[in-house]
Amino acid sequence: MSSSQHVVIIGNGVAGITAARHIRRISDKKITVISAESDYFFSRTALMYVYMGHMKWEHLKPYEDWFWEENSIELKKVYVEKIETSSKMLFLKGEETLNYDQLILATGSVPQFLGLEGEDLKGVQGLVSKQDLELLEENTRNCRGAVIVGGGLIGVELAEMLHTRKIPVSMLIREKAFWQNALPLKDAEFVSRHIQSHGIVLKHETELKKINGSNGRVNSVETSSGEKIECDVLGISVGVKPNIRFLEGSGIETDRGILVDPYLKTNIPDVYAIGDCAQHREPVTGRKAIEAVWYTARMMGETVAQTICGNPFKYKPGHWFNSAKFFDIEYQTYGLVSANPGKSEDHFHWENKKGDKALTIAFDRESFKFLGINSFGIRMCHEVFDKWLTEERDLEFVLKHLGKANFDPEFSDRHEKEIFSSFKKNVFQT
Repeated sequence: MSSSQHVVIIGNGVAGITAARHIRRISDKKITVISAESDYFFSRTALMYVYMGHMKWEHLKPYEDWFWEENSIELKKVYVEKIETSSKMLFLKGEETLNYDQLILATGSVPQFLGLEGEDLKGVQGLVSKQDLELLEENTRNCRGAVIVGGGLIGVELAEMLHTRKIPVSMLIREKAFWQNALPLKDAEFVSRHIQSHGIVLKHETELKKINGSNGRVNSVETSSGEKIECDVLGISVGVKPNIRFLEGSGIETDRGILVDPYLKTNIPDVYAIGDCAQHREPVTGRKAIEAVWYTARMMGETVAQTICGNPFKYKPGHWFNSAKFFDIEYQTYGLVSANPGKSEDHFHWENKKGDKALTIAFDRESFKFLGINSFGIRMCHEVFDKWLTEERDLEFVLKHLGKANFDPEFSDRHEKEIFSSFKKNVFQT
């Protein structure tokens, strides 16, 4: 590959940096990574631990600062204001321009707001970027109370962060239980109970109606149930959206995200999009068009690197999986467990008596084929479930061999027989 070829990557998150590393591994192309967020790539999922005092900012950088020069990856900390695809030119803030041969858009997500009056008041914020974390540090300096709107993974992270500073937190959840748009009701209720056990006030089936402020700062909110809650911080966590506003007028086709084909190409030659900002024109069966998830961003980075280096590669994400933490309960999901199952999908749910471990297994109602699993408080092995999903195992097989799929021998001894007999009783006798 000619070294005169210049690949520019906008965004230094996991998608962009994975692409840069893999392009460097297989080519001698010139690589420039542009990001206005931070000087160096950092682990976004660990932002909360800096606020909670478990880590220092420098601990979030997976690579030493010399790594970039050593691998001939140039880093630029600047905003891209405009892209002119006809001349393959980027217009950077401060009147600088930069030419590219191939362009990878890996610009990630920005918080979604509700469009209510008062969202621009001091103390109202989302939590996605390094700047959001710095703002939270400032906003919570003398905070007497906080309200978080929306559940989801960012909402629960924010609640835990504030909780460690002994800031009283109320969460407004639109659904009957926490994250019910992604979890079946029994799982959502299980998570709600766990969050409440930490002293967080969850207000289910409640929406934000009004934001009140004085002297330019939020001081209270009003809810759909007519309640007024005083607060100095209002965390908005109703989801994220692709960071694509700067693409207006570029000719790059967008919908909610940047539209890409199976090779992650946009409608413009030599322009690609990966990670949270990419929207698949033809999503793989059972997958969403936009997946704002760390591991899919990494896989897209690896995939696009091959294509850019002359080895065209289709993006194949495999079986869905994800993991997160709800305070001290770890959550993992493998395969597809629908929040609202259709006629052909059935669920088997189990919880231990203590209420700190739970499983929901999805299966086909007629064939009993295993479709997916949600696990809470039980650390599962990804490779085992991936294999079972590929082999299209049935529910009985999965339950009989659960011991092979988890890392906790004590769990096997104490809970497996109970789960299996509960399944026999609840599934075969209904």
